[in-house]
Amino acid sequence: MAYDLEEQEQLDEFKAWWKQHGTLISRVFIALLVSYVAYQAWHYYQNKQSVAGSSLYQELVVADPKDLKTILAKSASLMEDYSGTPYAGRAALMAAKANYQAKQVASAKAQLEWAAKHASEASVEALANLQLASILFEEKDLNGALALLNKSHDAGFDGLFADLKGDVLAALGKNAEAKAAYQEALDKLDPAGKVRALTQKKLESLA
Repeated sequence: MAYDLEEQEQLDEFKAWWKQHGTLISRVFIALLVSYVAYQAWHYYQNKQSVAGSSLYQELVVADPKDLKTILAKSASLMEDYSGTPYAGRAALMAAKANYQAKQVASAKAQLEWAAKHASEASVEALANLQLASILFEEKDLNGALALLNKSHDAGFDGLFADLKGDVLAALGKNAEAKAAYQEALDKLDPAGKVRALTQKKLESLA
């Protein structure tokens, strides 16, 4: 097919432009294509992990609470193989509870520390720090417990954090600060909850 003079000039201009910029455009296109494929592959992997993690977590939830071996095995699998899913942090909490009830306090603390560091859910992180602070309080590590309770956390746990903080401060002999913590807990806790009634009694005992 013959080109007229104007068409030939446009074709020559395009060829010259492509010769100058074609390699760069090809590289950019390939880079974008590779990025898109990698993005899709990553999401596929994440979805696959989430489904598998959910299935294993359900097995953990229905496991016999007294079957420590099964609970620890399934929890370990979730924490090691599905650490990027929300189920890993939840599993660590369940393993910590099972270990604590079995008097394996050191293991319980290790799992709570893992959950506090790796959990993808703010509520799980808060629970882990709260439970770990409670154990440290029982062990008379009052400063360690207080350090955890002073960490930023999910606002939904403000009342529980303040209540335990009051216990720690009272044990340290800081009654004025303990009263303030208990009062904060009363302001944040569920008015109809059992914890609030206990907090009220603790505050009154310091009056």
